[in-house]
Amino acid sequence: MLRTYNAPLVRICSRTLSGPAKTGFNICRAVVDGYIQQGSVRTFIQSSRLNRMNDPQFDDLTPCDVSDGLLNKYKIDNGGYLPNLTQWSGHSKGTIHGKAYTVLFAPANDTRPSVNYIDSVPQDAFLVMALTRDLQLPYAPYVKPTQAIYGGLMSTRAQYLKAAGTLVFGRIRDVQEHQNLDHPVFSYGVGSCAAKAAVKPIGVNVPLEILTSNGEVEIIKPGDYMVGDVNGVVKIPSEVKLDSLVGYTKKSMKADELVTRDIESGRPAMEAQRDRRASLRNYL
Repeated sequence: MLRTYNAPLVRICSRTLSGPAKTGFNICRAVVDGYIQQGSVRTFIQSSRLNRMNDPQFDDLTPCDVSDGLLNKYKIDNGGYLPNLTQWSGHSKGTIHGKAYTVLFAPANDTRPSVNYIDSVPQDAFLVMALTRDLQLPYAPYVKPTQAIYGGLMSTRAQYLKAAGTLVFGRIRDVQEHQNLDHPVFSYGVGSCAAKAAVKPIGVNVPLEILTSNGEVEIIKPGDYMVGDVNGVVKIPSEVKLDSLVGYTKKSMKADELVTRDIESGRPAMEAQRDRRASLRNYL
């Protein structure tokens, strides 16, 4: 059957595929066939992004910006914020973001076998590690084990695999090594002893239950989108449409830029906020 291909769409494919032109076009044609009925270059681009572990739209956003969007547009009361975490390294990289690749640790005597998680970290993923609920506390230091479940060798491997960063709901060690690598690492705290006598990894890409300091339990699922910097880490549930969130958030940021200018010129803060943010109601 003869097909008429969307020319801009074919040009997109030809730029993204390598190899002989004929082979490249045939591969591209197979890809386009899946999208041609939708008649949209944008649909193709958005569908391709779904398979990525990170979204470049977040490069210019901070966790604070994202929390505002989650609070105001999606009515998530805590703005997705995951409390009590510190960034120890990777500050030069700005905002760290990517889909969660989750790892669950259990007591060393757990009957489930240990798993190798570090050699399977997807490129651009945000490695997220946590302990089982029985090892967590709702108050500082937030976990019972004093041992560190993540160290410099793990960051070396994660960085080689091009992971976006690492988030540990527990303790880490080898802080200087993480800093030398410039690999972004977040955790509750630090330690010096390895964890093998206390805990072991028993699950990969499983939901993580995080007991927070307000007594609530946050669930981090594989594929939830994580955003972090010196302000902390925010979780965007996988059900949230990232394009919609980013669109609203960037409009909110522009409104706040105008508020800043107003305040700098002497306008009362409350008045400036009320007037400049009024238009945001149209995007809720």
